[in-house]
Order: sequence, then C-alpha cells, then structure tokens
Amino acid sequence: MTTQSVVIFFGFGFLSKICIAIVSRAKILNAKLNAKIIMIYRSLADINIYDSPKLDRLATQMAKGRYLQVLEAEPNFLKIQLLEDDYTGLLDRQDFEKLELSDHQSFIDNLPPVLSTQEICDRLPDVVTFIQKAMAIPNEYLWGGTVAPNYDCSGLMQAAFASVGIWIPRDAYQQEEFAKTVRIEEIQVGDLIFFGNPTKATHVGIYIGNGEYIHSSGKEHGHNGIAISELSGLDQVSQWYAKQLRGVGRITTC
Repeated sequence: MTTQSVVIFFGFGFLSKICIAIVSRAKILNAKLNAKIIMIYRSLADINIYDSPKLDRLATQMAKGRYLQVLEAEPNFLKIQLLEDDYTGLLDRQDFEKLELSDHQSFIDNLPPVLSTQEICDRLPDVVTFIQKAMAIPNEYLWGGTVAPNYDCSGLMQAAFASVGIWIPRDAYQQEEFAKTVRIEEIQVGDLIFFGNPTKATHVGIYIGNGEYIHSSGKEHGHNGIAISELSGLDQVSQWYAKQLRGVGRITTC
C-alpha cells in the first residue's frame, strides 16, 4: 500500500467518524426535543435564519454570540427562537455545526445591563456613529439582513442599538410599538422615524438632525442600501417615504 493510499484510507475513516458524530448529535437532539427538554445554543458565527421550509428567503440573521432555543426538529431544518428578541425562524440543519451547546444561565449572564432613560440617551450618539460607519462600507439592501455589510431597515436599527448594549425588537412595526411616541415637532437626534401604511409600520430610519435621517432602503423605491434621505427632500426617495410617514418614536427603555 502506497503512502498516498494510506492517507486516502485514513481520510475516509476520518470523514466517516465526522458523519457518525453528526448523525449522533441529530439523534440526541431529536430525543431531547421529544422529551420537551429545552435546548439552548450560542452561535459561533453569523447564521442565516429562514422564513419557509424551502430555506430560500431570509427571515432574519443570527449574529455571532447570540443565543437561541430549538423549538422543533425537522429533517432539513430546526424551528428556533432567538432569545434576545424572541424572534422565530428556521435554521438550516447544515448550520447546526455553527452552534455550541449552552444554557439559560449563560444567556442571562451575557445580557447587557438594564439602562435608565438617561443612560440610553447618552449612548445614542454611538448608535448613530455605528450606522454612519455601516453606510461608509459598500453595501446593498438585504431583506432579513441584520449583520454587516448588508441590512434591511429594521435590522440596521436593531444591530446599531445592540452594538451599544440596547436590545430593541426586530421588525419595524415591533420597534414602533416598543418606542415612546413623540411629536415630530419634538424630534431629536437618535429618534426613530416610522413609515408605512395607515395600519402598520413597514419601514424605519434614524434621525440625524437638520431634517435628515439614515435608513437602509430597497431597490425599487429606495437607495438599495444605507443612505441619507430628508423628511422634506425633493428627491424621489425622500418624497416616496414622506408620503408614508407614520410618526416618530424614542427608545427610552431596554
């Protein structure tokens, strides 16, 4: 037997052990789920979370270091819930290797401290700075995007606030419900501006002063990425969103 054949032999043996280990982990996971044991994991890398069993469209993304719990197990995916914002979605089974087993206490220990309204206010300049830096990097709009470089509108807001230890909900309508409503005449730097239809917010940006806001908007009516628009601007993007303006919200709790 040649040296090359020996290497190949051991290579296949190693791969077999990996396959056996993966199958064993899956069987253990399924058994624990059937026994209603809550399994909590921490991500070792950024992971895509999908919104349908086809795994072809993002619901959101799980940034490295976040926590999830597995709710159900299917052959090709796991139904999961992200613990920081209770967001649910589907995890591709192939991404299971990007998780490490954790527990509820570890999740609690890694949560940022509760902040006062003033402490939140003091961190808003850093929130705006995060978004300005994200805007400076080449990017495009990504539905479901919450990690650099490509974001959707509410994913950008959530990531920016999380970067300074403030967790807000995932979607624009949830962020509107979470924020304290303020009159547009009282708008301040760091306030969130909500757009949509009469019944629901579908878009969000952050106010940066002088009648301007930063948002991640799509291809059809937006900038296809992160850019500045104006509340009373004459450009097409600003005018498109001005027609859908719902109001202003201020993050005062976390």
